[in-house]
Amino acid sequence: MKPWTLLGESQTPDGTRLTLMEHDRDLVILANGKMLMSSRMHGSEEELAALACKHLTTTESSRVLVGGLGLGYTLRATLDLLPPTASVVVGELVAGVVEWNRGPLGPLANHPLDDRRVKVIIDDVGKTMRLDREGFDAILLDVDNGPDAFTATGNAALYANDGVLSAHRALRPDGVLAVWSAWEDRKFEQRLRWAGFTVNVHRMRARLKRGGPRHTIFVGKRASVQA
Repeated sequence: MKPWTLLGESQTPDGTRLTLMEHDRDLVILANGKMLMSSRMHGSEEELAALACKHLTTTESSRVLVGGLGLGYTLRATLDLLPPTASVVVGELVAGVVEWNRGPLGPLANHPLDDRRVKVIIDDVGKTMRLDREGFDAILLDVDNGPDAFTATGNAALYANDGVLSAHRALRPDGVLAVWSAWEDRKFEQRLRWAGFTVNVHRMRARLKRGGPRHTIFVGKRASVQA
């Protein structure tokens, strides 16, 4: 049996222990010993970017917020879709995750943090949305395991009524909110509609056509003209 190698340790503000491990050329992040994400399965994370940003491929001054850096795959897919004049804000709660992406995780997604379009804010992404004054054309949330968060207790607020309303306010007209989730969640889908989004739900495999567990992406569009 091939051994597990510890590459890094960090901690969320509420005390959850995050560990970066390598096993048989696979890099994984564990939360209190439970699998959070793996480099073997990232197709749905890349599809999150495609669903959120497909309307921005030719929008010169687009602004995008990526909530949750993870292994960097969602950020890389976002950057590959956007024009050179776009800007991307990355909201990541744990400084250690940013350090890992500048170190051992960097090659996985071709070092997306080195892109000049990227600005990293180490803070709660909900706070980043509330304080922003310019507005975003797309917001991508891949925080924890989705609306049913288990890593950091504070993540739950991001998917509650106030969090969804904050996302709606932070979007420009015709802006898109895309939310990755490990599971289906009818209540969250209804909450998005309650907040004023037009909602579509996409269900897909973690490895897309190659299979893997099923994941869910909620896509909410803000209306072009607000009442």
